[in-house]
Amino acid sequence: MRFSGKLFAVVLFASISVLAESKNPADYPLRVHVYPHQKVHFYKGTTEEESKGEGIANLYENGVPHGVEFTFDCSQNVKGNPGFETYPAKWKKPNQELVVLVPVFAKTNAYFTCNFKTSVKDEVYAVNKGKLIKVPGVQYKDWMTKHNYDPEHGLNTPTNIQQEKEDSDSPTK
Repeated sequence: MRFSGKLFAVVLFASISVLAESKNPADYPLRVHVYPHQKVHFYKGTTEEESKGEGIANLYENGVPHGVEFTFDCSQNVKGNPGFETYPAKWKKPNQELVVLVPVFAKTNAYFTCNFKTSVKDEVYAVNKGKLIKVPGVQYKDWMTKHNYDPEHGLNTPTNIQQEKEDSDSPTK
């Protein structure tokens, strides 16, 4: 009887560990840039209890950019990324569900996780002259290389983009 009690405790602890997502950014090898999106917030009194919505993002995986359409249902608000900023992410189910590590507003080194149900595209999203456009992933990858932009490897700010802003055919933000 003692053995089964210990076994139960080990199984219970292992189950809880699997369910709890890591809050360590190093455990999230992918990067996702979330564009402003449609969402609804649910409150109990003045406390936000849930945020649901849908949106689009760019996913950076193994040096390759992909556009992503997603839906989410999270415990806290998920905001779009300004500029070229990205959130750390990892696959829960490859090409179907991402776990995104989102910073808690106004708290340093505090995060929550949010699952995005995804539809991965070959096209990538970009802003050109203030409008959101789709561009082929290969074209965007060339732009990333030209401007030394690789958020998976800490190159979070593209270089030499002033000329791009003046060129109407270039995917820029």
